[in-house]
Amino acid sequence: MSYLEEIQVKNLDHLGIVAGLIDEIGIVKIINNKLGIDVREKISAGTAVKSILINGLGFVSRPLYLFSQFFQDKAIEKLLGERIKPDYLNDDKIGRVMDELYKYGLNDIFIEVVLEVIKKFKIDLKYSHLDSTSFHLDGEYKREEDKEKQEEEKIIKERPIFIKKGYSRDHRPD
Repeated sequence: MSYLEEIQVKNLDHLGIVAGLIDEIGIVKIINNKLGIDVREKISAGTAVKSILINGLGFVSRPLYLFSQFFQDKAIEKLLGERIKPDYLNDDKIGRVMDELYKYGLNDIFIEVVLEVIKKFKIDLKYSHLDSTSFHLDGEYKREEDKEKQEEEKIIKERPIFIKKGYSRDHRPD
């Protein structure tokens, strides 16, 4: 007699790696320590944040009320933990967690996570990277007394724009 076992196939895609990194960093624990755990809730704030990160890195842009649908075909037990169902990740829960995060202070939580990443991965802070993207302003601010003069100069010095190849800082010292 042969027994046929029903097999369900669920996707992980790249989200298994994302979930693993979130676990390794300890983001769920950090969030739960900062915001606390409400025993009346089916999932913690930290787990909700983990689901938000996974959803965001799943390249999905859907309205919040459809949030739980993202996890319908995913192996949610592997991504978020045992006994978690997609229905627990509704827009009400996500909204409450976002409100709590805002009240606590997003910068403070971000700093906690960054410090944990530095510690866990032993990142050397001797060297740092600086994004040199800059905004540059040429010219002067308009003043009331110069309005008439500027109108005259505008008429006299009007020139077409020439589009050229290259970068904004080519041939300039900044």
